Amino acid sequence: MADDSPGEKTEDPTGKRLEKAREEGQVAKSMELASAFIVLNAAVLLYISSSSLYKDLLETLRQGFSFGDIPDVNATYCINFLYENFIHFLLILLPIFGVVFVTAFLIEIMQVGFEPSAELIMPKLEKLNFIKGFGRLLNVKSIVELAKSIIKMSIIAIMTYSAIVGELKKIFMLHDGSVSYILLYMFKVSFKIVIWVALAMVIVAILDYAYQKFQFNKEMKMSKQEVKDEFKQTEGDPLIKSKIRSMQMETAKKRMMQEVPKADVVVTNPTHLAIAIKYDPVKMKAPKVLAKGAGLIAEKIKEIAKKHNIPVIENKELAQKLYKVVDIDQEVPGEFYVAIAQLLAYVYKLKGKK
Repeated sequence: MADDSPGEKTEDPTGKRLEKAREEGQVAKSMELASAFIVLNAAVLLYISSSSLYKDLLETLRQGFSFGDIPDVNATYCINFLYENFIHFLLILLPIFGVVFVTAFLIEIMQVGFEPSAELIMPKLEKLNFIKGFGRLLNVKSIVELAKSIIKMSIIAIMTYSAIVGELKKIFMLHDGSVSYILLYMFKVSFKIVIWVALAMVIVAILDYAYQKFQFNKEMKMSKQEVKDEFKQTEGDPLIKSKIRSMQMETAKKRMMQEVPKADVVVTNPTHLAIAIKYDPVKMKAPKVLAKGAGLIAEKIKEIAKKHNIPVIENKELAQKLYKVVDIDQEVPGEFYVAIAQLLAYVYKLKGKK
């Protein structure tokens, strides 16, 4: 079987490719998901607050049709009445608007995370090109979006039609009912339609999100050559190499500092160098250097040693030789045994050991 073409996009996207796409505003998300959950949450809130909402609407309608008790119904009264009731309705519906906003925000965060992209708000002049714009209308993605919109509108129409057809007999009898009965009935039918539509939209939205995720992953695929080029670019970047080395050195330094409290003695020269030495005759064949450093690192080693009551002893010649010859976590060579034995004997004497 022939090998894949170098230009064929068969490889999963790298983290760098996905990060770059996110910075440019390219993420897998479904607009239908937000629409569906907005409708569903609004329907649930309407159901929860239906009793108070029904009473407020009924009272407003009663006031609107009760002009008999008002001596002078003029234009000023009508304007004030409309304004007051508009504000009243706005306050009634404010919680629903709030739920709609919060739902849209949370769905957006769940899909793409809270990372605003400058690319999304920057104007793109190529969008003003009518020839390219017409070409975008004919691509596969636009056709899929059109088909999706037709399906969504068809579902809404079918659900609405089904709900109304089932209520036709009652609808024809509404003329015999009171205003309060008609209003209550409208609430029930409207809620039924909204719930049916919302549930159908949720199903469509889940399918659409799965499709968008699949399509996004497909678009982000990379060729083997692109993966190789990115790897070379990343590994060969001096800045990245410098950052990696810096992180490695920082990690090694932290690990070394954690070993200092285990030392028996710290040898200094006395200001520029510090070497932490440990010797356990039961577990170790020879003394070992747990940590060493110069300058600020030496000061830090001495600081930790003093904090843990570890003797800090000045021996300029021994400190300089150990610093040059012995690496961290290595045993001390035999040429230093006598000097370190004398040093440890002094330390044990200070601690009252035998």
